[in-house]
Amino acid sequence: MAWLRKPFGRRSEPQESLPDAPAEDAVEVPAAWPPVPADDGVKAPVQAAPVAPAELPAEPVPAAAPAPQLAPVPAAAPVASVAPVRPTPQKPVASAVPAAPAEPEVESAPAAAPERERKNWMDKLRAGLRKTGTSISTVFTGTKIDEDLYEELEAALLMADAGVKATSFLLEDLRQRVKAAKAAEPAQVKGLLVEAITELLRPLEKGLVIGEHEPTVIMVAGVNGAGKTTSIGKLTRHLAEADASVLLAAADTFRAAAREQLGVWATRNTVEIIGQQGGDPAAVSFDAVTAGKARGKDVVLVDTAGRLPTQLHLMEELRKIKRVITKADASAPHEVLLVIDGNTGQNALAQVKAFDDALELTGLIVTKLDGTAKGGVLAAIAQERPVPVYFIGVGEKLEDLQTFNAREFAQALLG
Repeated sequence: MAWLRKPFGRRSEPQESLPDAPAEDAVEVPAAWPPVPADDGVKAPVQAAPVAPAELPAEPVPAAAPAPQLAPVPAAAPVASVAPVRPTPQKPVASAVPAAPAEPEVESAPAAAPERERKNWMDKLRAGLRKTGTSISTVFTGTKIDEDLYEELEAALLMADAGVKATSFLLEDLRQRVKAAKAAEPAQVKGLLVEAITELLRPLEKGLVIGEHEPTVIMVAGVNGAGKTTSIGKLTRHLAEADASVLLAAADTFRAAAREQLGVWATRNTVEIIGQQGGDPAAVSFDAVTAGKARGKDVVLVDTAGRLPTQLHLMEELRKIKRVITKADASAPHEVLLVIDGNTGQNALAQVKAFDDALELTGLIVTKLDGTAKGGVLAAIAQERPVPVYFIGVGEKLEDLQTFNAREFAQALLG
C-alpha cells in the first residue's frame, strides 16, 4: 500500500531469483557453440537420431547409402541441432512479444483505481469538514483585504478549534504571504491560507513503518468511545491486504464485550487473536508479543483498555503494559498510537498531551471527522504537540480510514 514506507523485508527475498535469468544467458551462448562440437563428439549419435529423419527427405536419391552420409552429417548436425535442441533462445522472443503491450496495460489499469479511490476519499473528507470550511470560506466573500477580514478570519479559526497559538501563528504567516504575493483580492488570500495551513500541518505527515522489526509491536491507546477497537480492525485489514501477517492482543479485559468485538474483526480479517476473559492486560500483552515472535508474525497489535487521562491509576496501568511488553521484546513497543475523536475539539489536544507524557506517543489516529468535527484541532496539535498523524477516518467503512496528507486536509478544511 501507499502508506507503507518500507516493504516487508521477509517477503522481498524470493522475488530476486527470476526464471527469465537463464534465458538472457542463452541468447549469448551461440557465439561459443562452434568450438563445442569437438567436446560433444560422444553426444553426436544421440542428436543424430532425430536429425537423420529430418535430412533424409531433403536428399531421397542417396537413400541406399546411409553409411557414407553419417560421416559428413555430424559436421552439419551440430549446426542443425542448435535450433531445435536449444528451445531456450526462443523463450525471450516469445515472451517479449506479449510482454511489451501487456505490461503498460496491467500497470495502467490498477493505477486508475487508487486515483478514483483517493478522489472519493477527498469528497468524503470535504463533506465531513463542510461546516468548518463554510464558516471560514464566508470570510473571503468580501471585496477588499483589510483588518476586518483578518478579524473575521481569527474568529472563524478559533471556532474551528484551531486554538489561540495556532490561530495567531496562521494569521501572522498569512499577513506575510499576502504582502509577499501582493494579493489584492480576498479570493487570493484564501489560497494563501491553504498554503499556510499546509506548511503548518506538514510535520504531522509520516508513514507507518513495518518490517524493521519482527514482529513490529504496535500498542494502541485511547479513551472509551474514540473508535479505538474499530480503528484497530481497519488497520488490521489494511495490513493484511499488504500481505502482512498480524496477531491481535485483546488486552482490553475490563470493558464488557471488548474481546468479542476484537474477535469479530479477527474473524473478518482471518487473523489470530490472543486474549483471556478477565485476565491481566499486561499478561495478555506479554503472551501476545511472545507468541508473535514464536509464530513469525509481521505485526502484533495490542488493544488496550480505554483510559481517561484524568484517572491517574488507570494511566499507570498503561505504563505497566508498556513495561511488560518491553520485557517480552527489549525493543518493543515500536509504535505507541493514540486514537482521538475529532469531534472533541480542544479536549483532543489535552488527551494528546496527557497520553504523550505517560507513554511517549509515536503517532495518532484521528477518527469521526465525518460528524460535527471542526478539524482545526489538527492545527492546534501541530503547533503545541506535533505528534505525527498516521491515519484519519471519516466513516465506518474500511476505506474510510486513510493516510493523512497535509495539503489534502487543508484543501478540504477550506472547502
